[in-house]
Amino acid sequence: MSSKANRNPLPDKKERYIQPSILLVLYSKPSYGYELIQYIQNFGFLDGPAPPGMIYRHLRQFEEDGLVTSKWNTHGNGPAKRIYSITDEGKEVLSIWKDYLQKQVGNLQKLLKYYDYLIQKDEQDNEALVAT
Repeated sequence: MSSKANRNPLPDKKERYIQPSILLVLYSKPSYGYELIQYIQNFGFLDGPAPPGMIYRHLRQFEEDGLVTSKWNTHGNGPAKRIYSITDEGKEVLSIWKDYLQKQVGNLQKLLKYYDYLIQKDEQDNEALVAT
């Protein structure tokens, strides 16, 4: 195997799906940062837990953009927690993401189908060579 084949050809775009992941969790229920980190990990877009700095940076930007709101929850034991909720505008952005992701799924399925076709064709060509 060449040294090029040993390299990971996939770009490292950890933040690509953070926005829809955060918005989706907040669509299901209001949440605080640490809880968001735990839920987002379940989507599988990141290797391991999401870096807290990344999540809080996005949350601050979302709040500035009107996609989420926040309020301090001082009830219960322990320190106060900032609870984030999705806004109607955030729900609209999440809907746009859903449409985009569905389109991407279709494109990926076409790509994989074509790849499978080429692999099958290559195997058939190799079998024909062996048979002659």
